[in-house]
Amino acid sequence: MEWHEWTVAGALVESPDGVLLVRNVRRGGSEDWSPPGGVIDADDADLVAGLVREVEEETGLRITQWHGPVYEVIAEAPDMGWRMRCEVHHAAAFEGHLVIDDPDGIVQEAAFVVAEMIDGYLERCPRWVSEPLSAWLQERWSATEPTRTFAYDVAGTHRERLRITRRPG
Repeated sequence: MEWHEWTVAGALVESPDGVLLVRNVRRGGSEDWSPPGGVIDADDADLVAGLVREVEEETGLRITQWHGPVYEVIAEAPDMGWRMRCEVHHAAAFEGHLVIDDPDGIVQEAAFVVAEMIDGYLERCPRWVSEPLSAWLQERWSATEPTRTFAYDVAGTHRERLRITRRPG
């Protein structure tokens, strides 16, 4: 089987109201909340340019300054034939107002969520999204520190029955 590989970027955007999350409606109708971001396209000048595009498309916010990467996530799903690498950057400054206009039609809502409420929002998203974000919210390590890597093995072929294991290290 040939592997499909892609690079994804995610954004940690904060305001006095909390951390920005977006509600995604996936193929098949499943829903989850996650930080904004998405697949980096071949047309993007680089990863950060793609992340700026994704955040603006999904939320209407224009990030004007970044720190990072803060952490990266690697997930491999051999049963489904894919490997994903995600760099997550912290937005140091942004402008604009929340407006949902996702050309992919996946993002349906966006909200700033206080840290104490995040776990309730993240309970339906994949472990490779929730664990690194929760760790960062608890520890708040800086983008000037070495980038932390969270790596996962994903077994199975059905979203509801995936077995997700974090690799040691």
